[in-house]
Amino acid sequence: MARSIDYGKLMHRAMRALIQDVLRDVESNGLPGAHHFFITYDTRHPQVQMADWLKTRYPEEMTVVMQHWYDGLKVTDEGFFVTLNFGEKPEPLYIPYDAIKTFVDPSVEFGLRFETHDAEDEDELEIEDDEDDDPPPASPSGKGDGQVVQLDRFRKH
Repeated sequence: MARSIDYGKLMHRAMRALIQDVLRDVESNGLPGAHHFFITYDTRHPQVQMADWLKTRYPEEMTVVMQHWYDGLKVTDEGFFVTLNFGEKPEPLYIPYDAIKTFVDPSVEFGLRFETHDAEDEDELEIEDDEDDDPPPASPSGKGDGQVVQLDRFRKH
């Protein structure tokens, strides 16, 4: 069997490590300036921890916002713990990096999207910004002059 380099898997590992590095910095120093995050994750992932009422309300995926108020951010090698406010009710969450579908910081028009087309396909990664058909939430500047890079076009099928 021929050995090959799985660039897609390596890129996913690198992009999830980037999310971990960003969250570690926020854990140590707080959110700088206007930075804030929209994080969409798969609520069906077996390692996700969240209140039953939230799982019932969001049976497939959920988007959370880390901006003005969050508490107890603890970053690990596999994921992160954070308490967020849902209708004036603080709820603790654990989100593994593997459950993350999108990570967006609209203050600097940065976004990552991890997609799975079916159960047998590996995740595919897109680096996106506001020019995509499904843009991340708009930034205050309203600018959209970045580029979309789709890694799946470089994969062997």
